Amino acid sequence: MFVFKFTESLSRVGLGLWLLFSIIFLYTWRYAVNLYKRNRRKLGMNLRNVAIVGATESAVYLYDEIEKNDELGFKFLGFYDDRKPERLFNNVTTYEVTGTIQNAICAAREGKIDILYIALPMKADKRIADLLLQLGDTTVDVHFIPDFLLSNLIHARVEHVGNVDTLSVFESPFIGAREFIKRTEDIVLSTIILMLISPILIGIAIAVKLTSKGPVIFKQDRYGLDGRKIKVWKFRSMSVTENSTVVTQATKNDARITPLGGFLRRTSLDELPQFINVLKGDMSIVGPRPHAVAHNEEYRKKVEFYMLRHKAKPGITGWAQINGWRGETDTLDKMEKRVEFDLHYIKHWSLWFDIKIIFLTIFKGFKNANAY
Repeated sequence: MFVFKFTESLSRVGLGLWLLFSIIFLYTWRYAVNLYKRNRRKLGMNLRNVAIVGATESAVYLYDEIEKNDELGFKFLGFYDDRKPERLFNNVTTYEVTGTIQNAICAAREGKIDILYIALPMKADKRIADLLLQLGDTTVDVHFIPDFLLSNLIHARVEHVGNVDTLSVFESPFIGAREFIKRTEDIVLSTIILMLISPILIGIAIAVKLTSKGPVIFKQDRYGLDGRKIKVWKFRSMSVTENSTVVTQATKNDARITPLGGFLRRTSLDELPQFINVLKGDMSIVGPRPHAVAHNEEYRKKVEFYMLRHKAKPGITGWAQINGWRGETDTLDKMEKRVEFDLHYIKHWSLWFDIKIIFLTIFKGFKNANAY
C-alpha cells in the first residue's frame, strides 16, 4: 500500500474492524474446534491407545500429564514393567502395573497399542536395546523418555553436527530470539527505572557517605553468565567490604551492618545500583540472585546441579526471592530450595514469566524476614 500509494483509498475504520473481528473469529474458531475434539474423545472417538514401559518417576510424571491433557485424545492402557513391586518408583504403588514388558510387546504386535513410551532407567541400556529391536517388528509409534530428562534438562533441543543429531542437556535457554527479547527487556526497563529512581539513588548515596566511613558503592565479585566473574554494585551497608575467598553471610543483629545499612538491606534498597549492572549487560532484571564467589565454591560441592543456575544472567529479583527463599541460607535445605526455584525459572522462562515476577516483586519482593 505504501509502495503503490493507494492507502488513501482504504478505510481506516474498515481495517480496524477487520483486525478486531479477525482476532475474535480466530479465537472463537479455535476454541470451538478444541471443544469439538474434547467432546468427541470423551465419547471414545478418535482415541489413541497409549502405554508406558517402565514404572519410573518419569513414567508417573508422563501419566499425570496424559490425564491432565485430555484434548490429546490418549487412552492410557497401563504401565508395563518386569521388576518386583519393591523396586518400582514409590509413587507407582498407587497405580496398577498392567503386565510385563513382554506383554506390552505382544499387545503392540496385535495392534492394541498405538503409542508406546519407554521410561526405563538409563542404566537398563541392554534391556532398552532389546526392547527397541523387538518393537521394530511392530507398527507402534515409539517414544523414548530417558529418566534424567524430566528433572535435569535445562533447555532440551536437538542440535545437528553435520549428519549427527545431538540432544542438549545443559544449555542456556537464552539463545537466538530469546536472547534478543531478554536483552531488549533489560535495556528498556533498566533505562526507565534508572531515570525514575535517580533522585533516590542520589539521596541514598549522600546518606551512606554521611553516616559511615568507606566507599558509597561496594563492588563485590560474583559469578555471572556461564560462571564468569562480574562486579556487582551495591550501596555499602556494612562497616567492612569483604571480597575475599572467605565471606561470612550477614546474620540477624550482625555487628558489621551499619544502622542505615540495616534499613537498606531489609528494604532491598542497597541493591538499586544493580540496575547499572543490568544496563551494562552483566546482570538481568529477573534471574537467579548472584552469590558471593566463596559461597558458590562452597555450595557447588554440596547441592546437585548448583552451577546450572549460572546458565542465566544473575538477576536483581528472581522466582526464588518472591517465593521467600532469600536472605541468609544457614541450612543446606534452604540453599537447595533456592536452587530448585532458580532452575525452575530457567527451564520455564518466558517474557510473561518475567513480567509476573517483576509485578510480584513490587508487592512482596522488597521485604523479607530472612533478609538481614
